[in-house]
Amino acid sequence: MASNEGKITDWVKPGDTTGEFKRQVSSFRNWISREAGAEFPPEKGRYHLYVSYACPWAHRTLITRKLKGLEDIISFSVVHWHLEQKGWRFATKEDNDIPGENVIPDPLHEGFTHIRDVYFESNKDYTGRFTVPVLYDKKTKQIVNNESSEIIRMLGTEFDDLIEEKYRSIVLYPESLKSQIEETNEWTYNLINNGVYRAGFATSSQAYETAVVALFEALDRAEKHLASQAEGPYYFGKDITEADIRLYVTLVRFDPVGYPHLHKWMRNLYWSLPAFKETTQFDHIKWHYTRSHTQINPFSITPVGPLPHILPLEEEVPAVVARV
Repeated sequence: MASNEGKITDWVKPGDTTGEFKRQVSSFRNWISREAGAEFPPEKGRYHLYVSYACPWAHRTLITRKLKGLEDIISFSVVHWHLEQKGWRFATKEDNDIPGENVIPDPLHEGFTHIRDVYFESNKDYTGRFTVPVLYDKKTKQIVNNESSEIIRMLGTEFDDLIEEKYRSIVLYPESLKSQIEETNEWTYNLINNGVYRAGFATSSQAYETAVVALFEALDRAEKHLASQAEGPYYFGKDITEADIRLYVTLVRFDPVGYPHLHKWMRNLYWSLPAFKETTQFDHIKWHYTRSHTQINPFSITPVGPLPHILPLEEEVPAVVARV
C-alpha cells in the first residue's frame, strides 16, 4: 500500500474524481542476463518466484516457467488467496485445505508473514504497493524484478543454456514476429489485460463506460484476428508465443463464450498444454476476487458456477451451437 491513507483495495485513489483505476508502475527492474559480468547471471537454484494463483500478472510467469522447463531451475511459492489490509500474506500452518501447489509459509524467510516483508528487505524505504509476481535472488537476498512482462522475457531466453533442447526450441518472442507481438501486446495490455480492471474497479459511470466499451472493442478485434488465423491453433499460427500467454491469463478469468474463436483458442491452451491447465487455479481466482474486494462485493458472495470451470475442448456452449 502506498501509504496509510485508505484501504489496500482502494484501487481508485480516495478523492480522485475521475473514478479511474490507475495501475502502479513496477519498481524493481533489474535483469537476469547471460552476458559476461552480469549482476544477476542465470544459475540453477538461485532464483525464486513469489506468485499468486489469483493474479493474472503472476500467472504469466508460472506458465512461462513451466513451458520452458524451468521447474528444477527456479523455485516458486504461492501466497494465500486473500488480499488483506497488509497486502498478500503467506499461508500459515493453521491454514487448512487451501487448494493448489506450494501455497505455503515463506520458504526463504522464517518469520516473514507478508510479501511486504520481502519488499522491505530489499528496500526499507519502499512506499509502493506490494505486488506479485516477485522474482527474488536467494544469493544476494533481494528482489530482482517485479514486472511480469520483463520476467517472462527473462524466463523465455536467459536460462536456455541450462535446459533441454526441447525447451530451448520454445521461442516465445521470435525475431520474425517481434513487431507483431509488440503491437499486439500494447493494445492487449491497455484495453484487455488492464481494461478489465479499469472497468471493474471504476468508481464513476464515465470511467466505467469508457473502459468497458474499449474492452469489448478490443475483444472484437482479437476475435476477428483468431477467426482469420488458419495456420495453427495459436495466436500467431503454429507456434506458441508470449502473446498467447498474455491474453490467456485475462480471458480465463473472464467470460469469453460470446466469442467462439477466442473461447476455442483459450480452451485449446488449457486442455492441450499442461503449462496452462496446471497453473490455472480456479478456486484461488474466484475466492480472491469475490472475497477480497469488498468495495465491489461487500457481502463476499462467491458464485456457485460455472461448473465445469472450463468447457471440455470437444464440447461447445449451446449459444454457439445454435449459430451454426
